Amino acid sequence: MKKIILLLSATVVLISCSKVGKDEYIISGTATGIENGKTIILETPNENGMGLIAVDTVKVENGKFEIKGKVTEPSFHTLQLEGAQTKIPFILETGEISIAINKDSIQKTKISGTYNNDEYVTFNEEITKVQKKLIDFQTKNTQAMNTAQQTKDTVIINGLMKEFSKIQEEVGIASKAKYVAYAETHPKSFISALIIQGMLNDPSTDLAKSEKLYNSLEESLKNTKPGKAIKTKLAEMKSPTVEATPAVPAPAAEAK
Repeated sequence: MKKIILLLSATVVLISCSKVGKDEYIISGTATGIENGKTIILETPNENGMGLIAVDTVKVENGKFEIKGKVTEPSFHTLQLEGAQTKIPFILETGEISIAINKDSIQKTKISGTYNNDEYVTFNEEITKVQKKLIDFQTKNTQAMNTAQQTKDTVIINGLMKEFSKIQEEVGIASKAKYVAYAETHPKSFISALIIQGMLNDPSTDLAKSEKLYNSLEESLKNTKPGKAIKTKLAEMKSPTVEATPAVPAPAAEAK
């Protein structure tokens, strides 16, 4: 009985410690090396996906910042630090999201705290490993390419471009396989919905495979914007193409 009481007490403590309610989020941020008063803007893609619009703005105070709000489904957002060139992408969703920014390495900002953001970090790490060969080639040969372009050495330029294209193709195939494997094994992840949506924009995609992946998604993901877009796209792709109605020949003129 004592053990049951202790377990119940622990559960009550955990519930009471939660800072967020239904459909709420809190972004708790640290801003190392960033002076007080610097602005941080929370941005979301606009409706056509071609730009960003500001959702909220806060200022750094004593190396910290906090943004609160409501959200009904996961979606990609970015943080823009005043004066910084690099934006910080993350998934805005219900829960407590931790974001640790360092002025000297903004591209290495640490994001954690919610399922989809933890998955996003892990997924990016895996994709980076797959793409390492391509990145290493670019790093190793950038100077040689610049020199060849300046001296108009077409032999070097063509050779590097040919090798780059070969590696690019290899990495593309490996990345695509990684995307599909992730979607197959992560039916609860928002990233899986985005992967399937991207697959349907590829003319070479296996429609049956894409539909199977969509059907395996958790129901809550099917009700997100990407989930609904996938359903619509699948319906369009499965519907028979309407053939053009043959033109009716004009009646022959009567003989006089």
